[in-house]
Amino acid sequence: MQERHIDRKRYFEEQAQTCRKYYIPYIKNHIGHLPHKVLEVGCGEGGNLLPFAESGCEVVGVDIARSRIEQAQSCFIDSNQKGTFIASDIFQLSSLEKSFPLVLIHDTVEHIEHKAQFLSGIKKYLSSGGAIFVAFPAWQMPFGGHQQIARGKVISHLPFIHLLPRFLYRWVLKACGEKEDTIKELLSIKQTRCSIEMFRNIAGQAGYRITDERLYLLNPHYEVKFGLSPRKLSKGIAMIPYIRNFFSTSCFYMLRQNEISRTYIVNT
Repeated sequence: MQERHIDRKRYFEEQAQTCRKYYIPYIKNHIGHLPHKVLEVGCGEGGNLLPFAESGCEVVGVDIARSRIEQAQSCFIDSNQKGTFIASDIFQLSSLEKSFPLVLIHDTVEHIEHKAQFLSGIKKYLSSGGAIFVAFPAWQMPFGGHQQIARGKVISHLPFIHLLPRFLYRWVLKACGEKEDTIKELLSIKQTRCSIEMFRNIAGQAGYRITDERLYLLNPHYEVKFGLSPRKLSKGIAMIPYIRNFFSTSCFYMLRQNEISRTYIVNT
């Protein structure tokens, strides 16, 4: 397991640095301004929300893991910033509905089993004309299985191993000494994986239009992690279905609700 996955304070700071330098400019470029209120679903330690709070936004983070929410609260206190963090299933929080001009879903959708249902449900939390920023690693990319969370030094640095058949993947993980809870988590990610083609389809099914797509050969977060400058995927490869997934270490999307879908929700 990489040190940053153990040192959550460091991970928080790295998230904040990447968001400050890359996510916020990308979002502002597509919605024209920084919104006054931001919700992150699956916020973890809250690092992505810190730069928004620093810019004067009201930020709310929701995560199902109470330990992550406690870490987010602690990190925000240490950073002298205000934020609201809630340990809950987002769909249990009706008080937050129709409140946010911007929703962040970062490195979360690949962990969700019923993706179209999840994205459709997020509409309830958007204010009129609101937008969603989604980012995730394509499943087939070298570490799309999140195997870097494994504790073994060898297994955590093996690219593409998550593409093995499920039974063989489990056997390799077990043979390398991984604990059952880690094996369970990695197999769960294999089950809920997300590719570019899958995301495009579920976004449409959920009633959104994709207003922007950006595929990265070198994830912007690799700059703080490995000292590598971000690099977008070449247009030639980005146009080839399936193949592009092997090279897309991060996929950025901006979503807005379809007008037809919005009318349907009002009428019901």
